[in-house]
Amino acid sequence: MKYVVIIPAHNEEQFLPGLLESLYAQSLLAEEIILVNDQSSDQTEAIMQAAVKLNRNTSYLNHSSSNDHLPGAKVVNAFNFGLKAIKADYDFIVKLDADLLLPTEYFSRIARAFQDPKVGMAGGFCYEKNEAGEWKKNHPMHQDHIRGAFKAYRKSCFDAMGGLRSAMGWDTIDELLARYHGFSVITIAELHVKHLRPLGSQYKTSAAQRQGNAFFQMRYGLLLSFLASLKSAVKKRSGLWGVGLLWGYLKAVFTTTPFLVTKEEGQFIRAYRWAQIKNR
Repeated sequence: MKYVVIIPAHNEEQFLPGLLESLYAQSLLAEEIILVNDQSSDQTEAIMQAAVKLNRNTSYLNHSSSNDHLPGAKVVNAFNFGLKAIKADYDFIVKLDADLLLPTEYFSRIARAFQDPKVGMAGGFCYEKNEAGEWKKNHPMHQDHIRGAFKAYRKSCFDAMGGLRSAMGWDTIDELLARYHGFSVITIAELHVKHLRPLGSQYKTSAAQRQGNAFFQMRYGLLLSFLASLKSAVKKRSGLWGVGLLWGYLKAVFTTTPFLVTKEEGQFIRAYRWAQIKNR
């Protein structure tokens, strides 16, 4: 199977070379790799220029955006910018963060998963170094959730769900919409993706309000949003985080924030989430 990769990168001079090395060492190489320099002020663009000179399947683009890290919107906007530049034919498309290291067989295994026409999204599991320097699994949320840092989409699934939403929570919305359109989302335990930057280290506390806003935009409703906020607060051991989530939801209600999904998609999302709660 053929695939293309889009890598949005903002000030990633420390990590991007390692990711590129692991991409060029894949047993199944990408048809096309598109690097998106998202307003970097370090040597990220120079690294991209060097990669383009050495690899025919690689190109890079400069994208202008805010220097602030806005969870969801910034990275998706850069990804969508790169999406417009695809030239190669492909069976699946991949969105990667720049701070990863991939095992050599990663994409050959992903391609094997996509041999099943029902599979719409596939990915491995995230591993991060602990204080002892050991790589340990750090995969929050459910085991069937694929981290936003490494998402692979079957082309027909990606098209059916209308691409990625430019908002906090995009990497949950995509999986819910994939299921809405009849595709499955699978994780592959033997694929260990090394994540070099600790989870959430770049986020500001305002991310809680943005996540609460996303609950509204996904049409969760008040009760489901309350339960999701409570669960997240317990997991993070922070009552303030839970309050921030709820405040973000309520603020979205009273400011008539636009929804990110249709009424029918919202009905499916609520039913799916309630089924998850009942099954647990």
